[in-house]
Amino acid sequence: MAPLIGVTGPDSRLPLAWWASRCAIRLAGGRALHLTPNTFQQHKRDQLQALIIGGGDDIDPSLYGADTGRAPSDPVRDAFEIDLLEHALHTRLPVLGICRGAQLLNVVLGGSLHPDIRPLRRHTSNRRTPLARKTAVGCRQGHLQAIVQQPRWRINSLHHQAIDRLGEGLAVAARDLDGFVQAVESTGDHYLLGVQWHPEYLPYLAHQRRLFRQLVRLADQSVPEPLDV
Repeated sequence: MAPLIGVTGPDSRLPLAWWASRCAIRLAGGRALHLTPNTFQQHKRDQLQALIIGGGDDIDPSLYGADTGRAPSDPVRDAFEIDLLEHALHTRLPVLGICRGAQLLNVVLGGSLHPDIRPLRRHTSNRRTPLARKTAVGCRQGHLQAIVQQPRWRINSLHHQAIDRLGEGLAVAARDLDGFVQAVESTGDHYLLGVQWHPEYLPYLAHQRRLFRQLVRLADQSVPEPLDV
């Protein structure tokens, strides 16, 4: 059976990111399970073989010591995804954080965020677009570089928060042309990768499809806990 990948998201809104992620996972050979605070069934957690923390609202600034944010937050979703991330860290599930998910991974590991990078940009705009109109520059020879296989690549941008101080055990894997963190990854042998862009909206780029293919490959090596009956 194809490996089961959990994909988190909000309870509200049209779930475009979920549909795009499900398609990307299916193309990569996996099965996707939609996880939201109101629909999550606790016993399903132990069936997961990998986890994607998806994009969405800002992370509550109090979680990383900031006074205030610049956009709505979702504390219920924060708590739900923090619990799932802690489970993934404990059980060593492969993790891919997308946009908000990369930021939350960093916060859970003790890092902090820039609440709003828009006033800090100098070389690129912060226009939101799902199209690949921006540039990421690789920073290290690690998981991400092995996947994209090029020093620079095109990305999209739908964010105004960004990683500031790194969480424990993470290293910067890519930056944009303003120097803001665009990807982080684990420095250890547990596969943790967070990307600030939305690869689920870029299936026409081979290096973005490979992000999902690698996660599915690693998930296939992960054995889920049997369900209690």
